[in-house]
Amino acid sequence: MEETSVAQEIVKFAHKTANYVGEIIDRDDRRVLVKVLAVLQHPTQGDLHSSQDPDVVIFHERRALSYTEKVWVPIQVAQSYTGVVPDYTKSLHTALHAEMERIDQLKRWSELCLEKLNILRNDYGA
Repeated sequence: MEETSVAQEIVKFAHKTANYVGEIIDRDDRRVLVKVLAVLQHPTQGDLHSSQDPDVVIFHERRALSYTEKVWVPIQVAQSYTGVVPDYTKSLHTALHAEMERIDQLKRWSELCLEKLNILRNDYGA
């Protein structure tokens, strides 16, 4: 009996606050089941309903989906991916460090804003 080669359908997809590369392994009318192969953007931390608020009741720690973890996503969220699929571990580390750098830059920006606002407060006599 002759084996039939089935082409992999590799996609980039968003899930919650992160972006991934994965392989479609099943589908229905509205969704595709994707097996995670790489992380492109690490999930956002904290309460998604209170963006950038550190004083929420529960400040969530969000982990990236695991290698080969399967997740259903809406069909319209999965976009064809034609690039080289990065190594999962390397992509996870790259995404994590990029998110940490983004947060560090935001922190430094906030600190400078507070410094300038304090100068203005003194100028305003407030």
